[in-house]
Amino acid sequence: MVRGRVIWFAALSLVLSGCSIVSISPEAEPAVSPTPQVTVTAEPSDSPEPTPSSAPTESSSVATVSKTAVPAQEAEQGSRFEFLLAALAIQSEYPSGYDRDYFRHWIDSDRDGCNTRREVLIQESRIDVSISGNCDVSGQWLSLFDGVTTTDPSSLDVDHMVPLKEAWDSGAYGWDSATRTAFANDLGYAHSLVAVTASSNRSKSDRDPAQWLPSNEAFLCSYTFRWMAVKYRWSLSIDRAEALQLGRLVSSCSGGDHGEIPNRASIGAGSPPKPAGPIQKGDGTLDPRFSTCKEAIANGFGNYVKGVDPEYAWYRDGDKDGTVCE
Repeated sequence: MVRGRVIWFAALSLVLSGCSIVSISPEAEPAVSPTPQVTVTAEPSDSPEPTPSSAPTESSSVATVSKTAVPAQEAEQGSRFEFLLAALAIQSEYPSGYDRDYFRHWIDSDRDGCNTRREVLIQESRIDVSISGNCDVSGQWLSLFDGVTTTDPSSLDVDHMVPLKEAWDSGAYGWDSATRTAFANDLGYAHSLVAVTASSNRSKSDRDPAQWLPSNEAFLCSYTFRWMAVKYRWSLSIDRAEALQLGRLVSSCSGGDHGEIPNRASIGAGSPPKPAGPIQKGDGTLDPRFSTCKEAIANGFGNYVKGVDPEYAWYRDGDKDGTVCE
């Protein structure tokens, strides 16, 4: 299998450099049956419907890779890595028109009083959780990006494994608002969302694996797998630099159980493209969505840092510590 990975990565490099290779196939994939499509539902969104002004450039340069049925989950882990990488279309990104408000979150899809952020905290606690009040969660969490353990949920961000901006650039610009809401609140695949320290999440920001990798090296192969799995689930593309970096990472990852290949999500097409409009400005004390920090925090927002988060300007920093909605 190692030899197969080396050959596969060499072939990928040739494709990206412009050589004439029509398809790439990992070594001896197991015979399997296709996985059925799964529909992801979401609450209706009141967000404005974005429609970018043109399709991504260089679409003709997409490398053709073999797309086979999903391998049986009991197959060797290495072949799952290779399957995912081969299944992702390589395409230039569409960097225009993104607006975070197009991805409505956090919602309470099952109406149990706990929104998506809190559901992730409940799922990922390493000990039994205690829930009180307005779904206030107590537990213990391991931040996989940097290996930090904490019992303070306010020190954690719930990160989208594939950031919202990266998703937009990789295909979500063409989705309808319901699909973007489903992506932003995806509890249907365990690795779509992850609770990590706020500092590690902001270090990552909206960067892909060619631009950022977690400092916790023990998590590197799992991070690679999860990144590809989420992109596969939501039929998102990868750009050339991203593909080469993923190829390098895949070639060095073997052994261990990094997860299962997810079912594909159902994607709804959006309206014809047009540029996104400007985000409504606050007056320095008022969030255009929430009237108070308490309300923002209750909806999963908060810990806005001066010079990092534009939302900082919407609130009054009473203690002048550079952070609001703590």
